[in-house]
Amino acid sequence: MSPEEVERLNRAFTFSLKSLHLVDRNDPVSDIVARKVIEIDKSGAHDPHEIAARVAKEFGIPE
Repeated sequence: MSPEEVERLNRAFTFSLKSLHLVDRNDPVSDIVARKVIEIDKSGAHDPHEIAARVAKEFGIPE
């Protein structure tokens, strides 16, 4: 994984945690969020904000 990919995923993860109001990265839910970020990225979405929006939607958070 390139440094750019790592940075993109980290930003998407951070945005996702904020949108879900999660602050503890050690929370088991954060692990689920991380896996979902990776899954969405692999599906072709590469914009961190778009990924975070899709994560929030999958967790039932309205836009």
